[in-house]
Amino acid sequence: MADGTVLVPPRILELRQNILKKNDLLARDLRQRFAEAGVYVLNLVSGPGAGKTRLLQRTLTELAPEFHMATLVGDLATQNDARRLQESGTTVRQIETGTLCHLEAEMVASYVQDWNLAEIDLLFIENVGNLVCPSSYDLGEDGRVVLFSTTDGEDKPLKYPTLINSADLAIISKLDLAEAAEFDHAAMHRALREMRPDIKILELSAKTGEGLEAWYSHLRSSIEAKKEASHVSGNPR
Repeated sequence: MADGTVLVPPRILELRQNILKKNDLLARDLRQRFAEAGVYVLNLVSGPGAGKTRLLQRTLTELAPEFHMATLVGDLATQNDARRLQESGTTVRQIETGTLCHLEAEMVASYVQDWNLAEIDLLFIENVGNLVCPSSYDLGEDGRVVLFSTTDGEDKPLKYPTLINSADLAIISKLDLAEAAEFDHAAMHRALREMRPDIKILELSAKTGEGLEAWYSHLRSSIEAKKEASHVSGNPR
């Protein structure tokens, strides 16, 4: 159109709505299964190279003595990230999405169908590296974590408001590179708060270990809360 407005054909719009409706129904069923099993589920989202896999690798290794954990890893192709995470000794499965830039509830359901969820305390879902598509797809998770690295630029949250508004926790990663990147911590916090005033923010480095204890504390309290909720609802672990 002359004013720059892009019109979406009705058939395409209807198709998109139907796809999201189907996903939401499947996600609702997944969330119920996770709740009955008392497993806490986190969906990790970031752009490529923000450090999701490295953070998960260290988290799985260091918390393995405390919890039974599993991870689903989404990538367009290759098993590389799954192989890295398997070094922790925990259960890991790779989901290769092909051309899809996000994970969907149907994929998650397919890959966990033969797992005994009641034996898992914490399930990580490492989404495909993308800051747009994953925001629209509920995976039945308890929480959504978005990662931005200190090398991404402080204004990055302002460019992806939908993702920020769907996240419960923001992690600023690669603190060890902050000084070299001339990273402005206050500016990044302002950008995140502008998009979502109540979002929780953690800063850490998976390389040096700085800030990891706050991350682990968040996971411990979340796992405990989920177990307690499962016990109250009549599904004791």
